[in-house]
Amino acid sequence: MPIHIASRRRSAASLAAAYPGAQILDVTSRGPEPWVRLSPFYPHGGIPVPFSEGVVGRSVEGIWQALKVFPEAGVDRTKLEVTAMKGLKRTVRRFGPVQGHRAGLDGERLLPYETARRLVYLPSYRWVLEHRVADLVERLRTAGDGDVVLLDYTTNGDVADPSSPLSHAALVKLFVEGRWPSEEEAPGPPAH
Repeated sequence: MPIHIASRRRSAASLAAAYPGAQILDVTSRGPEPWVRLSPFYPHGGIPVPFSEGVVGRSVEGIWQALKVFPEAGVDRTKLEVTAMKGLKRTVRRFGPVQGHRAGLDGERLLPYETARRLVYLPSYRWVLEHRVADLVERLRTAGDGDVVLLDYTTNGDVADPSSPLSHAALVKLFVEGRWPSEEEAPGPPAH
């Protein structure tokens, strides 16, 4: 069963033409039950916060936003408790350029973007796939021969590509296919 990733912004006619007969699943925060539970905004609760022993968050997005650091704003623990699937974003427009993500709520280290994706976002989202939506993952694995299209706002499945936000739908596809990206820190430039 091939899984494809497509933009949620595409029309139904465009999707039907590109993927005839495919099962189309909206896995965004605006998607229907049960597939909305694959959204990183979904407040599953109990998600371990990387580098923060004993601390949990409600959603993957809440953890990601909580650990963002800006020139005039550090971590925001309140994002860990947000149960609505809105009001989570901490934007450049409001806070200025992102300096990085803190390695834990009380960590000293500031993680660059790709490293934060690998050490914060990926482990948090993988935990949800394994512990909160394993039933949906199994449904995708055993969906049969027909094509499945997962809709997301972005389609970037490359953790190392910072040009656009990472697609959680692409991560679902990789997880189902047993091709989860490395959660290891990418090597830096060689020392001279």
